[in-house]
Formats: sequence, C-alpha cells, structure tokens
Amino acid sequence: MFLAKGAEATIELIDGMVIKNRIPKSYRLKALDQIIRKQRTKMEARIISESRRRGVPTPIIFDIENCKITMEYINGPKIKDILTPGLSNNIGTVVGRLHFEGIIHGDLTTSNMILYDDRIYMIDFGLAFFERSVEARGVDVHVLFRTFESTHDEYEILIENFKKGYRGIFPDAEAVLKRVEEIKGRGRYA
Repeated sequence: MFLAKGAEATIELIDGMVIKNRIPKSYRLKALDQIIRKQRTKMEARIISESRRRGVPTPIIFDIENCKITMEYINGPKIKDILTPGLSNNIGTVVGRLHFEGIIHGDLTTSNMILYDDRIYMIDFGLAFFERSVEARGVDVHVLFRTFESTHDEYEILIENFKKGYRGIFPDAEAVLKRVEEIKGRGRYA
C-alpha cells in the first residue's frame, strides 16, 4: 500500500513493514545520484537507530539496501491530527532527549511524529544530522514552533508546554530557547 511520496522518497507499506525508497534525481549525473542517495539512506538509518538506542522512540530498522530502508510500521495517528497541550509537553521531552544526544531532526513537524502505545515516535529522519551547536538546536525547535503557529489555534499554550517538557530533560534548554527567539527575530526582517 502506498503511504506517501515526498521530494526525496516514496514510502510504502508492504507485508506490514514500511519501505522508504529514495528516488533518483534526473538533474544529477546518474553515478553521482546513486552515491548521494546511498549515503543519505545509510545516514538516515544510522541516525534512526542511534536515536532509538539513546531513548527516543523510533521505528526499528530491519534492513538497508542501496537506497531503500525497511523498517517497522508504527500504527497510530500523526500528532498533527491529535495535538493537545499534554502531548506538546511530551514532544518537548522527546526533542530534549534527541538534542541532549546531539541529534538534530532537521524536519521537526507534527507530521513527523506518531502516537503509539502512549509514546511519541519520531519518523522521517531524512534531513537529520549529528550536531551539538545551539544554533542547530534552535533552528530545529524554531521549525516546530512555526508548525504549531501555522496549524494549531492554541499555539501559544502548545509552545509553553513544549518548553516545560524540553527544560525538564535538556540542561541547555534555556540557551536553545533564547536562540529560537533570536532566529524568530531574524525572520521578521528578511
């Protein structure tokens, strides 16, 4: 069953497993495209597995082959469809754990989070990377706050509850949240 098609990959559900297949880009040289897609696939699978090992709920990776990742299907609603202030607090905890471990998601949106068994699972690590800078963490959180603002009426409460969860687990939370405000300010004058 076809689940989604993004700019970088197609996602299908086959035999109870999710198959993420990075699609070729015709504007790149074929040999270069193959190398880039393989590297990005390997990196994504590595970051998903590392995140899981470090306490962040993610799908289990079953196999990596060329430009394809076979992983566990997380059967639950996307957070974007069910977001509450309580869930926002939990998101803060999950993102705080991710950042504490030096992992930047790169596409922190409520579409890339699934609720299953009372846990928030992070999915789609296609833009993820390892980084410990305040700037990278701030950009990650800023993207999430923009998602809250653009898709949810009670975004101010959601942001405040996220901050509570984030501060509760991540010792450098204040520096990151301060940077989020600076990044937000930059955008006003761009």
